Formats: sequence, structure tokens, C-alpha cells
Amino acid sequence: MNKTLITGFIIVVITTAVSIGVLTREPGSAEDKHEHEAQGHADHDEADRGPHGGRLLSQGSFAIEIVIAETGLPPEFHVYGYDHDQPLAPDDFSLRIQLTRLDGTVDKFNFSPLGDFLRGDGIVSEPHSFDVEASALFAGNAFSWNYASHEGRTQIPEQIAAESGVGVAIAGSALVVDTIQVTGTVQAPPSGLSEVRARFPGVVRKIFKDVGDEVQAGELLAIVESNESLRTYDVRAPISGLIVARDLQVGQVATNNPLYQIIDLTTVWVQLDALGRDAAQVAEGQSVQIITLDGLTVEGSIEWLSPLVAHGSQSQRARVPLPNPDWRIRPGQFVRGIVTVASSEVPLAVRTSALQTFRDFDVVYEKIGTTYEVRMLSLGRRDSEYVEVLGGLTPGAVYVTDNSYLIKADIGKSGASHQH
Repeated sequence: MNKTLITGFIIVVITTAVSIGVLTREPGSAEDKHEHEAQGHADHDEADRGPHGGRLLSQGSFAIEIVIAETGLPPEFHVYGYDHDQPLAPDDFSLRIQLTRLDGTVDKFNFSPLGDFLRGDGIVSEPHSFDVEASALFAGNAFSWNYASHEGRTQIPEQIAAESGVGVAIAGSALVVDTIQVTGTVQAPPSGLSEVRARFPGVVRKIFKDVGDEVQAGELLAIVESNESLRTYDVRAPISGLIVARDLQVGQVATNNPLYQIIDLTTVWVQLDALGRDAAQVAEGQSVQIITLDGLTVEGSIEWLSPLVAHGSQSQRARVPLPNPDWRIRPGQFVRGIVTVASSEVPLAVRTSALQTFRDFDVVYEKIGTTYEVRMLSLGRRDSEYVEVLGGLTPGAVYVTDNSYLIKADIGKSGASHQH
């Protein structure tokens, strides 16, 4: 059964395993109907609220109202006292509160008078999900209360989580990479282009290769008869590659014009153009991920950085040689380059894909046993794979990486969210 609770400005729900319906049940099933009936009952079983909107706890004629105040300040406890429904001065009673969280962490709060209430001596850190023990002294009598105040929490059996594809990882150190994106074009390197000419003017006697033929360095292309010696000589391929142009016929006089053009694309150059502030971050030796328009990704590094700046675009050119054994990358193609300009090992990080939003926070969901609970994060540097965690999660925590949206949906379905 789900039971709705109220604390301060927070409306939260204790969530039991019944909340896994979003993962396991078909709408309209008997179990689903039962859960909605239980939730409907819980919605009317709310704790008493005081004049300040807080949770009202009473024993006999004495009562306290616990408020978590967080408008314009970090969350803190404000507690008001009442006797026979009349407000008490904060000096008339004393109070201690202890919060026990899902991971066993215990937060203790002492109180001192401020205005017309008792103010807690610490911040009530997120998430506001805990079991509460409150003890008070008034008029020589001791009072105590215990209640659960849970938010952003749900329970899912291991088998159900596995069948739903809920994956987890352990939070720890990671390499976070700073990158910039630039664009560029593919070119054939000078060594990969060759124009084949006749050594001496003469008549073409035989032709052995045509456009589209692959040739090896030194392979016979044609035979020419010299006009001066009347002796024939071989015309051979100076490089290995593909013949892309031919300008000769048998009986034709070979002059100084190219007879063949051969191209070798086993290595290509990518010319990247870095603009503005990006240009200042680019340097020789940096690794680059080249992505073609058809989705091919190849790793390389900047071999050369031009000392000149293009007048029109004010860009600086960087050259990245790439292996191209299958010739999939072709001169003239537009490409995108992701340049790694810096990288650093951070002590605590989570996978970027694990992030969800909860209220106004970036969060992940920590797994403790079969219980999943929201963790509000303070984030730092990030890349496409990892994001640095500055606060909100402890090293070694098990958090949801795959299908975390299912946890978010299950919590939303159960109503276990923080409301003000």
C-alpha cells in the first residue's frame, strides 16, 4: 500500500514494491486497478498540517509543526510549538530531530530560538527522503514521534529490473575529455597523385591499361617509339593506385601532356578549418575523431598546423592524415572533426546517458538493494560519455545507467515526488 505523507512544504509518498506497475503491468489489469484504489485511499490519508503548511505532530495538548523552509535559502527546519492550539514561544520547548537515510546515513539537528520558531542548525540536504525521529521537551514532559518521509524512491525486484533492461554501474573516477568541433574537407596527399608523361616525344605503339584499372608501382602502362632514336621504351606506373584519367591512343604522338593520371587513396589528408577561439585551442599532436557525412568515424591526430590564417574566413588550417585502406574516404568529401583539446582524470563521474531531471535538478538514481532513490547532483566538466560529479553522490555508489527513464517513470507513477 502507498501512504501519502506531508512534511513542511513537501508532499511525499512512501513507495513499496506495488509501484513497479509502470514496468510490469498492462493498463487495466487487476493489479493496476488495485494499485489505483490503494493510491486513491492514500491520497485521503494525509497527515495533519499546521498553520505554516508544515507537518503537525501532537500528543495530548502539546503539538509541534515541522516545516522545511527553502524559499530564498538552503533547506532548513523551522519548528513551531503549540499548547492547546495556542502558539508557544520558542523558548518554552526544546527539540531534536534525527534523519535516517536509505544508505544508513544519519543527520542530527539541534534547535535554537529565532523569532517565533525553533531553527535547525544545519541544511536538510537533498533528497528529502528519510525516516524521521523527533523528540521534544515541554513543561517537564518528554515527547517523541517517528515517521517516514520519502521522495524520489521506488522498489523494483531484481528479476523485474533485469527483464526491463535496467543497467547499473559503480560511480568512480573517469577521464573527462574537453573537445571542440570543426569542419573540413578530404584531400588526396601530393604523394598520392601522379601524372604519367612520356620521357621522349614519340608515337604510342601499345596501350596496356585503361581508366579504372588498379596498377602497382612499376607496372607497364604503354609502349612509345621515340621520334629521335626510333627505339621503343616502356611507360610504367610511378606509384601504385587507380588510373583515373587516360589521354593517349595507339598511333598518337605523345608529347609533354599527361598520358595517365593515377591516384593512391590508401592515405588521405583531412584539412580542418578552426575559427576564432577554437583556433587558439588547436595544436599539433592533438587527437581528432573524423566523422564523414555517411557516418564513418576514423581516429587520427593533427600532424601539421598552418602558420597562416585564411584572409576571408580568418580560419587556421590543421592537417590530419588518415589511413584509408578500403578507399571509403574520398577527396572532396565534407567531414566533421572532434578535436580533443584537453583531458583530465576526475575523482567522481557518472555516465552522461544516466542523467535524468527531477524537479529542477540533474539526477541519477542510486540502487541500494532493490530500492532506487533519486540523487540530486552538482555537476562539473563533461564530455559525450562522462560528467564530473561535484556533489550529491558518493564514490562507490551503484547508480542506474541503462533505461533510467523507467525508474523516473515509476517514481512519477507512484507520486513519490517532492512538492512545495
